Amino acid sequence: MFWFLLITMVVVVAAVTLAVVGGGDSEVLPEVAPEQLVDPLPTARPVDRADVEALRLPVTARGYRMADVDDVLVRLGAELAERDARIAELEDALAGAAPAGDGGDAGTEGGEK
Repeated sequence: MFWFLLITMVVVVAAVTLAVVGGGDSEVLPEVAPEQLVDPLPTARPVDRADVEALRLPVTARGYRMADVDDVLVRLGAELAERDARIAELEDALAGAAPAGDGGDAGTEGGEK
């Protein structure tokens, strides 16, 4: 039994050594190209909820690729700033139109009663 185990161990060590050393020009584990962000946010239109939910960031050994995360956050920040500015603009326009609309409505209601 001892000889069988010894011969088996020698065969396994020799096979591993040949696989590592005798690989030739090809590598044992070829280099893998890093994952890239395949489905970025749309550039032709504003980002919506479905775009953010469908977004999948590539994962690396230490987590997400920082450059991809930074790009997405910059884009989302710009979109939010644009929407906030548009909301403020519409609220200002509505606030400017509201007193004129309230005064006219009050006079009409008072005349009808």
